[in-house]
Amino acid sequence: MAHDPSDLPPELTAFLTERHLATLTTFRPDGSPHVVAVGFTWDAPAQLVRVITFAPSRKARNVAAAPGSRAAVCQVDGGRWCTLEGVAHLRDDAAAIAEGVGRYAERYRQPKEREDRVVIEIAVDRVMGRG
Repeated sequence: MAHDPSDLPPELTAFLTERHLATLTTFRPDGSPHVVAVGFTWDAPAQLVRVITFAPSRKARNVAAAPGSRAAVCQVDGGRWCTLEGVAHLRDDAAAIAEGVGRYAERYRQPKEREDRVVIEIAVDRVMGRG
């Protein structure tokens, strides 16, 4: 079922705050999909997904190689699921990293320090799911 990213049903919003992992899909330079398990956070007011990672990771390199390409995260728990899709950008500035790390720590746990930390941000324009 499709949903308006700016007005998600309460049950879907609640589902996106529970501690679950998801898959992140980005695209390699040859166009093939790269799907990997990740932790992510959903910033409802900004309609933004954040995935913290490290610069040399395949997912970060995919987004860096094609700024503005599309990406998606998909969280599943039994019959509940949600896919958040949109335009992805790689952020390496201190403010974006601090925001990503803070939100990740709130949802999952405090991540280890990394000097090569980056954040993949997905500006969500399409949501599908059932909460």
